[in-house]
Amino acid sequence: MYLLGIDVGTTGVKAVLIDLQGRVLASGADTYPLHTPQPLWAEQDPHDWWRATRQAIQQVLRESGVSASQVRGIGLSGQMHGSVFLDEQNRVIRPALLWCDQRTAEECAWITERVGQEKVLQTTLNPVLTGFQAGKIIWLRRHEPENYARVRHVLLPKDYIRFMLTGEYATEASDASGTALFEVPKRDWAYEILDTLELPREWFPRVYESPEITGRVHASAAAATGLVEGTPVVGGAGDQAAGAVGTGIVQAGRVSVSVGTSGVVFAHLDQPRVDPHYRTHTFCHAVPGSWHVMGVMLMAGGALRWYRDTFAQAEMYAAHAAGEDPYDRLLKEAEPIPPGAEGLLFLPYLSGERTPHADPKARGAFVGATLSHQRAHFTRAVLEGVVFGLRDSFEILQAMGIEIREVRMTGGGARSALWRQILSDVTGYPLYTLQAEEGPAFGVALLAGVGTGVWSSVPEACEAVVRLAERTEPNPRYRETYERVYTWYRQLYPALRPLFEQL
Repeated sequence: MYLLGIDVGTTGVKAVLIDLQGRVLASGADTYPLHTPQPLWAEQDPHDWWRATRQAIQQVLRESGVSASQVRGIGLSGQMHGSVFLDEQNRVIRPALLWCDQRTAEECAWITERVGQEKVLQTTLNPVLTGFQAGKIIWLRRHEPENYARVRHVLLPKDYIRFMLTGEYATEASDASGTALFEVPKRDWAYEILDTLELPREWFPRVYESPEITGRVHASAAAATGLVEGTPVVGGAGDQAAGAVGTGIVQAGRVSVSVGTSGVVFAHLDQPRVDPHYRTHTFCHAVPGSWHVMGVMLMAGGALRWYRDTFAQAEMYAAHAAGEDPYDRLLKEAEPIPPGAEGLLFLPYLSGERTPHADPKARGAFVGATLSHQRAHFTRAVLEGVVFGLRDSFEILQAMGIEIREVRMTGGGARSALWRQILSDVTGYPLYTLQAEEGPAFGVALLAGVGTGVWSSVPEACEAVVRLAERTEPNPRYRETYERVYTWYRQLYPALRPLFEQL
């Protein structure tokens, strides 16, 4: 028997098929566009998600050679916070507003004032942010009243795919936590907030725990995908919680650091805890009865990609001509540069920031450049600046009293031995990588296994299939240097913030 995980991402859908030992038999993917019809807007057509999902499933079944009747269960993950509006015939009313859509600042301020900031924070454990779903619904009411009048159901992105597979309106606690309409401590909709905002309760789907079966593949979806009618579909999880399951961050003391385009520091919680300054997010975890806290920096690997594309185009062409990875060339060049890049600092706020400074006006900066600095120094400064930004989240977790016993590093940045070493040196923690990393789709495949009885719990599933690979130890020789440089880094944002306001 086999398990299928599907991740509805921002750039495309990924599907993975695994066996009961956690080995990946096949993966499939298909992409779709992101539309920005106006500045600050970000939209996608949910029909594109469904088309890509069908293609990814068919590809997995075709390449694996596995009969669809051998698929024991399906898990769903996806980009969080987006809004899919359906009418009474279950037709999509308009393109979905995505997590990165920033048009709803006025609506979020109005929600906070209408509900009351203290009530919002006590109930949802998070401020009302522009990316979250609540502001999108109010925006629709204010700016597209004709469309708002047609709304009968509001779904998150992965839950629209669930509807297309099963015909069920359902969600689960981890993804719903990012709507600003969810009572995170109680793991259910915040009905008082819904009533205060005059949002009909019946618009919002039933909430399940992540491993629970929420429905089964119906006949038309089976015909469209190649799956077998009746295959169970479990709740799944939002992308960050799903990724954490796939890396085994399912018990207290374990923390993951993901260095992809963005950077995320993610910690499991047995009880909900909140940073008193609300610099991190506290959401329900995909482990029933558990929560998680995460700090998010908007540019991590994205900062290195920007640097490569802007300042190292000649090396990109040379690397491609030689069949090499351009990143490998840049990072090899930076290895001999001493920690601290000889006084060159980089602030990685290239698209604003969320943790620790929720400031859309924040900017990036190189500070301390001299005639003695070569490109390799700038490369090293970028790597270190990203890690200092990640350490900010570690500092917040420690101030919250969260135990950190083990750190696991994932994402594209984890492939760099140099970046791993810098992260270990700056945080002071040993780091582990994973033998196999398939992202959120792998995590929800494990959730499908729990929901269909392969394993009795999410931690049992992770212990059975998640395997550690390399261990990186902090170098004590560099600890003092990095402590000093980190204190310099911490001074950059306060010093530059008045200028950011003017730019």
